[in-house]
Amino acid sequence: MSAQVGIIMGSDSDWPVMKEAAEILDELGVEYEKEIISAHRTPERMMDYAKNAHSRGIKVIVAGAGGAAHLPGMTASITPLPVIGVPVKSRNSIDGWDSVLSILQMPGGVPVATVALDGAKNAGILAAQIIGSGDHSVLTKVEAYKSSLKEKVLDKAEKFNK
Repeated sequence: MSAQVGIIMGSDSDWPVMKEAAEILDELGVEYEKEIISAHRTPERMMDYAKNAHSRGIKVIVAGAGGAAHLPGMTASITPLPVIGVPVKSRNSIDGWDSVLSILQMPGGVPVATVALDGAKNAGILAAQIIGSGDHSVLTKVEAYKSSLKEKVLDKAEKFNK
């Protein structure tokens, strides 16, 4: 099976956050690829990736970036695929707000689904849900995952009251 989700990030320093998307996709059985693509330092690489991802079978792009965080929005401006932006709190960030606002405040016509600061796990889950809307086996795994969340809370509630 080929990759259905593309996980891209501006730098390898984003990987400690972005690997959470990869881990949940592994858990849900969704194939992905991961690439370092900088909107500022390798714009041609970003444009090539964004233009051609769908022709390689990618269905959703999860793009993480810190600082000015242009990667998700610029990718979304080029690709026909849904893009999920992950704002990453980087060492040169203003408490992560620069990244959040850079990804969140997209102009009309260029949507980026945006998760919380360092919220790559939720980005991976959202990507799986998008894939699951057309793939029953992934949908079933997402349903089981959501059910397991409910069970964990009920187990904790029961232990808490003892």
